[in-house]
Amino acid sequence: MIGITAGAHRVRARLALFARILVRPSDGGERENEVLCPEKRGAARFSSRLLNAREGGYATVVRNLILAGHGGPGRGVLRRRLRLLHAPEDPESAAGVRQDGGAGAGAGARGRRLRGGVPAAPAEAPRRRRRRRLAAQGSGYRRASASLPDVTAMSGGGADGDERCNGPIALDGIPAGLPRLQTLHEGKSTPLSSSVKRVGSLIRPTSPKSPVASASAFESLEGSDDEDNMTDNANLETTYLHTNGNAGPDSKSLLPNGEQIPMAASSMIRSHSVSGDLHGVQPDPIAADILRKEPEHETFVRLKISPNEAPAADEVDSYRVLQECLELRKRYVFRESIAPWEKEVISDPSTPKPNPAPFSYTSVGKSDHYFEMQDGVVHVYPNKESKEELFPVAGATTFFTDLHNILRVIALGNVRTLCHHRLVLLEQKFNLHLMLNADREFIAQKSAPHRDFYNVRKVDTHVHHSACMNQKHLLRFIKSKLRKEPDEVVIFRDGTYLTLNEVFESLDLSGIMLLSCIFFTRYDLNVDLLDVHADKSTFHRFDKFNLKYNPCGQSRLREIFLKQDNLIQGRFLAELTKQVFSDLEASKYQMAEYRVSIYGRKMSEWDQMASWIVNNELYSENVVWLIQLPRLYNVYKEMGIVTSFQNILDNIFIPLFEVTIDPDSHPQLHVFLKQVVGLDLVDDESKPERRPTKHMPTPDQWTNVFNPAFSYYAYYCYANLYTLNKLRELKGMTTIRFRPHSGEAGDIDHLAATFLTSHNIAHGINLRKSPVLQYLYYLAQIGLAMSPLSNNSLFLDYHRNPFQLFFLRGLNVSLSTDDPLQIHLTKEPLVEEYSIAASVWKLSSCDLCEIARNSVLQSGFSHAFKSHWIGKEYYKRGADGNDIRRTNVPHIRIEFRDTIWREEMQQDAVRIRSFACFFTINQENLTEICG
Repeated sequence: MIGITAGAHRVRARLALFARILVRPSDGGERENEVLCPEKRGAARFSSRLLNAREGGYATVVRNLILAGHGGPGRGVLRRRLRLLHAPEDPESAAGVRQDGGAGAGAGARGRRLRGGVPAAPAEAPRRRRRRRLAAQGSGYRRASASLPDVTAMSGGGADGDERCNGPIALDGIPAGLPRLQTLHEGKSTPLSSSVKRVGSLIRPTSPKSPVASASAFESLEGSDDEDNMTDNANLETTYLHTNGNAGPDSKSLLPNGEQIPMAASSMIRSHSVSGDLHGVQPDPIAADILRKEPEHETFVRLKISPNEAPAADEVDSYRVLQECLELRKRYVFRESIAPWEKEVISDPSTPKPNPAPFSYTSVGKSDHYFEMQDGVVHVYPNKESKEELFPVAGATTFFTDLHNILRVIALGNVRTLCHHRLVLLEQKFNLHLMLNADREFIAQKSAPHRDFYNVRKVDTHVHHSACMNQKHLLRFIKSKLRKEPDEVVIFRDGTYLTLNEVFESLDLSGIMLLSCIFFTRYDLNVDLLDVHADKSTFHRFDKFNLKYNPCGQSRLREIFLKQDNLIQGRFLAELTKQVFSDLEASKYQMAEYRVSIYGRKMSEWDQMASWIVNNELYSENVVWLIQLPRLYNVYKEMGIVTSFQNILDNIFIPLFEVTIDPDSHPQLHVFLKQVVGLDLVDDESKPERRPTKHMPTPDQWTNVFNPAFSYYAYYCYANLYTLNKLRELKGMTTIRFRPHSGEAGDIDHLAATFLTSHNIAHGINLRKSPVLQYLYYLAQIGLAMSPLSNNSLFLDYHRNPFQLFFLRGLNVSLSTDDPLQIHLTKEPLVEEYSIAASVWKLSSCDLCEIARNSVLQSGFSHAFKSHWIGKEYYKRGADGNDIRRTNVPHIRIEFRDTIWREEMQQDAVRIRSFACFFTINQENLTEICG
């Protein structure tokens, strides 16, 4: 209200009640009992303080309000009631003032008719004479103003219950936190039903331009310094009040049209992230509780399930072997000596500055380190003369022994039973959490400014670069090259150099050419003719799926458009990659980790790949690279490219150690490795293989034509990568994590090997077959980059995919696309993956944002980017590491996940200790009994 000062705001609530109570000056005794209910002690104490206001306190404030220009209805009545405060206490004077007040009330009533209020019923002449006679006798009756409540009407007082000019006060109009006032007429108690049967309101009705009911200086508690001292909370009747101080549903405070009276603006919960409701809808009480607090103070229902009985002996044994398995993993997995957040402390996680020169090279200089390959593993020494190995790693025999121990554990019946029960309990805990807290999570998401699923960061943690575009994108690119560069020499086949136009003319497409065409032209190309999309024919046929990489079924088109080591040095693929980068940057919130292949056929592959990346300037803030190693030793052996498995290891790892020790030896590779974050193993896992024994042949002894087992590949890649990372960390260079494909098909041995050696894995759907490994992966929180649509095309129908089950149980899962060229149809394949998963499994917005947050945590992007994307303390567990303003994941969800995980981790130790204590006590008792 214009003219209201700051001091006036502090007393608005007192004046609202003051205006109701001070109907006339108290003349003691019986008169006071008519206004104040003696049963309400808190209200009585407050009202008595208000009635003492004639000493100058509130009278001065009201006078100042009037002089300040308060032009609301009933201003004249306020002046008259000021005079009433200091008027002599004789009945005649009081009667005179009451008669004046009646005139003022009539004016107020007329003013209210102009504002759309309920008109007063016409009074008969005898009734007016009776009222004047009662006023002269000091009976307490006086006409009410349109702007002030009628206490008598509110309490049901009156001779025959007729409607007064301003009607009863609506309970919803009482400011939040004030007690409900009642009056007693002639010492008689008034029932509650009589006080709510007529319609009226202190609050003005809402309008489209004014969605929230306006509150005057007399209708608000906001800004009050003495708010806590207004009432005695112990004496409030909670029967009539909600938790927010408004009247309960039994008050029946309705407008004439049957709608509920809207809340006063002062009692609405305000939030910087929630705008006013255009329809005057009151906020949810749960929303009021959450939006009122900062995110770290959110409240929710917590679950705690703890058994009371002593554990059985076989259960304790199961927990003990699970602990041993976790300790084995700790001994194998590479961890940085100094965490990234300790090396680089980020106080302001603003947008990281883009790298102005990502391909610039500065000479670092060669170190004195010396390395040599021994039995398939590189050993590093401080110098050539030294014999002290710097970074010892577990030998092959030790690894395969530990692997067999893991395989023995996952086959134990009691361990399988225990893990199955724990996993089912995890699932039910999450379902119960959603039942109790889903609404709170949704409301907490609403409080996060700007964020929703579309603008939280999502990383495609598993996608192959050769299939990173969709089929329509590839088709448009091929057509554009046929139109713009038809005479470009692109391939050498059968002793002849062929242009792009000649390549298409030589394609055997006669079975699908149009009858009206003599030659096949670019206008005849379509998506169906391109034939790169996976269909029913690829299910359980990995060989046919790989053939889908050949556009139009022609390997020469794959070599031209989807390879980087070709006659044109991968120029077409580089241009296509830049277009994909542009799409990612336009989306802003989508990132990708593209996998490029190093086959291990020759050492120069690393330099060729680095040269292709650097010369074509393939860099984006939204993209990092992984190196994938196809497990194709048997193919190379049959072709005569390699003589033993040791050749492949040499071709893969020796260039990496050379560039680490002396960057000047491979400058472009040194620059490229700054963007490489992981090493992957790929191929068809469904192929049968022999389980490795404890004493396997060394790589230089592996000269047969059979492909080594997955775990054999996994160990030698892990061992060399572990040593390489230790050396690179020592020299201040970036490290490379081991993140293989595992568990898409084939034996369970693959998942056991990656449990010991890898940081994250791709797929992992075979964990559904082993409850022990699934529980171990949960306890270790190993990341799973799952691709349900890809699995649906190859190995597992979508409705049978365990992604939803893994997510419910709390495994660290993320969604990825794998092969957009073969699988997806839209321009944003990652969003398509999320969309289908949300539709099929009914994932909420909170679920999708949690999965997106997991993808960022699993990814290999730098500490600076992660700090900007999901919060500067993302590396902390629980709600301390979550920033809802960046992730849109409520603290409720993160804290629940962390609490349940900690309970499971502590369960092992607690059970073992309790059993040991129980056994010790029983043994002591037995000793006492036996004497």
